[in-house]
Amino acid sequence: MSNVMLAFLLSLAAGLSTGIGGLITLFTKKKNTDFLAISLGFSAGVMVYVSLAALLPEAKGQLSMMLGDKIGEIAAVLSFFAGMLLAALIDKILPDERNPHEIKHFEAMRSPNEPNTKLMRTGVITAIAISVHNFPEGIATFISALHDPAVALPIVLAIALHNIPEGVSVSVPIYYATGNKRKALLYSFASGLAEPFGALLCYLILMPFLNEIVFGVLFAIIAGIMVFISFDELLPAAREYGEHHHSIYGMVGGMAVMAVSLILL
Repeated sequence: MSNVMLAFLLSLAAGLSTGIGGLITLFTKKKNTDFLAISLGFSAGVMVYVSLAALLPEAKGQLSMMLGDKIGEIAAVLSFFAGMLLAALIDKILPDERNPHEIKHFEAMRSPNEPNTKLMRTGVITAIAISVHNFPEGIATFISALHDPAVALPIVLAIALHNIPEGVSVSVPIYYATGNKRKALLYSFASGLAEPFGALLCYLILMPFLNEIVFGVLFAIIAGIMVFISFDELLPAAREYGEHHHSIYGMVGGMAVMAVSLILL
C-alpha cells in the first residue's frame, strides 16, 4: 500500500472515531465516566510527547539541514508558535456555546422544556463547528503519514481518542430532539468527515509543493496545534469529566506509551 493511500485511510479512521462518541451516548448509562477522563488525559499525553519529542525535533532537523542551523531552528520555533496561534484563532472564532471543546455535561444537554427544533439546531451547528476543528487535524494526519507512517500512528490514536467526546456533543442533542438513534449516529459520524476532506485538500493543493522545508514547517505547525489542543482543551475536559488525578494518570500513561513506541520504532 502506498503512503498516500495509507495517509488517507488513517485520516478517515481518525475522523470517523466521532461515531464512537455517538455509540457511547446511546448505549452507556453512566455518561460522565472516569474512563472518558483517563482517555482524554491519555490523548493529551500522546499529543504533547509526540509533538515535543518527535515532530518538533524532526522539524528542526529538516529545516536546519536546508536553511542552516540557526535559521532552521528559528523557522521551526516560529512555525511551532504559529501552530498554537492558529489553534487559538479557530477557538476564538467559534462561539463558546458552539465550540465542541468547551465543557458540556451530558445531562445538561437534555432539557425537557427545550423545544425539539432548538435541540436539533444545537446538534447541527455543533457538527459544523466540529468539522471546522477537525479539518486541520486531517491535514496533520495526512502530512505525518505521508512522511513517516510510524510517527503518524500515535497521532491518529490521540486524535481518535479526543474525537470521541466531540461525537457525544453532536449525538446527544440530535438524539434527544428526534428520538432517532440512527440519525444521531449518522450526524456524529458525518462530523468527522472533515478530517479525510482536509487530507484530500492537502493532497490536491500541497502535494506539488511538498519538499523538506515545507515538511519541516508543517511538522512544527502541527506540533504547536497539538500542544495547544492538549493544554487548552483536552486536560481541562478530562478534569471536568473525572477526578483530577485521573486526567494526570491518563496523561502520564499516554506519554509513557508514546516514549516506548518511539524507542521501539
